[in-house]
Amino acid sequence: MALGLKCLRIVHPAFRNYLAALTRPVSEVNLKIVSERQHDYSQYMACSALPIRHFATKKAKAKGKGQSQSRVNINTALVEDIINLKEVDEEMKSVMEALKDNFNKTLNIRTSPGSLDHIAVVTADGKLALNQISQISMKSPQLILVNMASFPECTAAAIKAIRESGMNLNPEVEGTLIRVPIPKVTREHREMLVKLAKQNTNKAKDSLRRVRTNAMNTLKKSKDKVSEDTIRLIEKQISQMADDTVAELDRHLEVKTKELLG
Repeated sequence: MALGLKCLRIVHPAFRNYLAALTRPVSEVNLKIVSERQHDYSQYMACSALPIRHFATKKAKAKGKGQSQSRVNINTALVEDIINLKEVDEEMKSVMEALKDNFNKTLNIRTSPGSLDHIAVVTADGKLALNQISQISMKSPQLILVNMASFPECTAAAIKAIRESGMNLNPEVEGTLIRVPIPKVTREHREMLVKLAKQNTNKAKDSLRRVRTNAMNTLKKSKDKVSEDTIRLIEKQISQMADDTVAELDRHLEVKTKELLG
């Protein structure tokens, strides 16, 4: 059942068009700014094009059961004084891009020198990428060498970072030279990489939940000056954006899982 939120003054010439419109669902909801005379401030209200109420038949209810609810598509410019939805969208997309980057750089069947480049090493100057403090080379198809001669004081930290990288690597050290044997591609190794992919996806979902929570908290601050209908619409928009991103995260995990298992 769709409820119209704005009354329409029916005049005789438009009466027939109005009756015809009653049989059509409202496809989208627009946001409109109205002026509150008594308190002299602008208020955001949710308005539909027509005051339409639909009563679903049993067949329609059965058909719609299990289907996703109607989507909203708010014009971000109309609510920018309440919340910056473009910024929220960018933050959610950055979570997605970070996971894709993680999959591409660290979760590969064949470990290569490039896989070690961006391993974060904790140093006295903060976190630095391994390739910034060492020279990484391929000694053989089974061995990668990490030369720490330029930053010998970071050798221990580099070894720790490689071990905790989630790539199932067990480095060995000889002075300032770190030897990294490449794991054999076994079924066990593949399954371990899939497990890591799932863990990284769950971490990405945690980051996404934080973005959603922060957006909802920002929205709550405007409840005193914005109508409840508008708040609900924006909340639905934010939840819809988060759900879309979760679906995208799951899709990339599915693709990566197939790739890793072969």
